[in-house]
Amino acid sequence: MSLKVVDSTQHTVGHKRNPGFPLDLDWVGRVRMNRSALERRAGSIGARRTVKKDYQLAWLLKAITLMDLTTLNSDDTDGRVERLCAKARNPLRRDIIEGLGIEGLRILPGAVCVYHPFVKTSVAALAGTGIPVAAVSTAFPHGLAPLETKLREIELSVADGAKEIDIVIERGMVLRGDWQALYDQVKAFRKACGDAHIKTILGTGELATQTNIAKASLVCMLAGADFIKTSTGKEKVNANLVTSLTMIRMIRWFAEETGIEIGYKPAGGIAHSKDALNYMALMKEELGTHWLQPHLFRFGASSLLTDIERQLEHGLTGHYSADYRQPMV
Repeated sequence: MSLKVVDSTQHTVGHKRNPGFPLDLDWVGRVRMNRSALERRAGSIGARRTVKKDYQLAWLLKAITLMDLTTLNSDDTDGRVERLCAKARNPLRRDIIEGLGIEGLRILPGAVCVYHPFVKTSVAALAGTGIPVAAVSTAFPHGLAPLETKLREIELSVADGAKEIDIVIERGMVLRGDWQALYDQVKAFRKACGDAHIKTILGTGELATQTNIAKASLVCMLAGADFIKTSTGKEKVNANLVTSLTMIRMIRWFAEETGIEIGYKPAGGIAHSKDALNYMALMKEELGTHWLQPHLFRFGASSLLTDIERQLEHGLTGHYSADYRQPMV
């Protein structure tokens, strides 16, 4: 079997990083979201659009290149992180690669995401691969710590070699409508990141309304965010298609007004291949195929790769294998 899939090398040539813009409270005030309309639109994804056979296998291979392989557990160890990095270096079994005829393609995840103490371990384990290390920061997952502490955590992660920093906003700022405070804080985080790209985690399950989510997305983008991200994965409600549609439409509006393309990262609860395909279809329909690149779209995932491997093997053999044949860590 031979598939036409795109090499996972990150196509960042010509991509202009978000420079940040002044806070426009008039723009923020004009933002409104119609939840029922969003739900109707999100409900059409998957039910109406699907890919089959070789096309599905190609989309799943593409999904691997859009994945932030993640371990964010309280019992993480250097050994577990090293095993995750080994999986990142070789995300698919050799027999699957040979069966699909993709030996010449570079199918690697978009990044490996860890807590700060494991940044150095990850950087060493991924040396020579080009896979960046992303560090969760700013008192993840709650974001409730003194600003100086959060800024120092970012600086230390960057010094240890992190190329991406996933920060968390203080949800109370959104719930109070304190957009100036949110803007100032994210702008300070962006400055501390330096050349490292910043992903702002909104904690959407705790923001009460889709309008709040939309306004928070806009403020973070104005403050210089390179990505906006749904969740820490620790909230009761994490990524879903309705919230994703809200955030994606704010990205589109922002691009129309500023000419700057912002990345999107759904995270939390994305564990099955069908979920990945639905999110990819939503991105393609709302923002275009161009956005399905690692510098503009990522999945935050810890177990998604296991299911994708099982689906790829099923496409080759007609049989599903046991999960232990695709161990993660």
